[in-house]
Amino acid sequence: MSLLRRAAATAGIALVLATGGCTRAETAAVQAGAVDEVGAVAVDPALHAKLPEAVRTRGFLRLVTDASYAPMEYFAADGRTIIGFEPDLAAALGEVLGVRVEMVVGVFNTALDEVSAGTYDGVLSSMTDTADRRDRADFVNYFSTGTSILVQRGNPKGVRSLDDLCGHPVATEKGTFQEEMLQRTAKKCGSRPVRIVSLPTNADALVELRLGRVVAALQDYPPASYLTTDERTSAFFELASDQQYEPGLFGIAVDKSNVALRDCLRDALQRLIDSGTYGDLLARWELIASGVSKATVNGA
Repeated sequence: MSLLRRAAATAGIALVLATGGCTRAETAAVQAGAVDEVGAVAVDPALHAKLPEAVRTRGFLRLVTDASYAPMEYFAADGRTIIGFEPDLAAALGEVLGVRVEMVVGVFNTALDEVSAGTYDGVLSSMTDTADRRDRADFVNYFSTGTSILVQRGNPKGVRSLDDLCGHPVATEKGTFQEEMLQRTAKKCGSRPVRIVSLPTNADALVELRLGRVVAALQDYPPASYLTTDERTSAFFELASDQQYEPGLFGIAVDKSNVALRDCLRDALQRLIDSGTYGDLLARWELIASGVSKATVNGA
């Protein structure tokens, strides 16, 4: 047994910044988050042996993420360290598999393309497992939640539901499930369609909302709830209602041809669920309500 020490474990996690699409010599490894340890996590030699040979040879996995989605993945106060539930989960998966895990900051909208091109081994970035995306990748499901409507504190436009968005500008991150939801909503608005403001990152969408350039932003419930309760942002945002729209599963996306890696990640996640480590991570980030009881692939 070994303690999962996020800052020092050999089979732990490295967090990497990639700017301007740089993913090789230009990247800079940075220290993992501030939590010292998660608990006892054992390397599973059988799972390590089942990893693709290329992964075992180089000794690490590379997962792309957009670190603008607290508490799932976001930058700490130093502006370089990525912390959150998903970096913790990645570290724990690395411990079980006996390899280092690197999370690389990239563009959400092109993340699946980068995986298909072989730049990264997968996506770990609060990506909803949808039927359309399954045409391009397989998903190892680790989380369940729905979408919320985030508005300015005081809700000046009186937004309470998706129907109230008709005729107004609404922000979202480009390429997300929420963008698809807004596109479906716009079709129901008749002569007063939603004006969808699609932006490169979730942080960009929040800026538009805070400045009042849009009436709302669509986000998954945990990040939206986090913004309304965190002391740094609660003065600016609130939820339009308690409703969560179209609940679904998040998944680690891997290329459909990479069945061995997909199955190893699934089985490693199940080890974490069975050992209680997964539950500990959910509790640490106050996400217990969104936990899954079984590791699945493509929701089955």
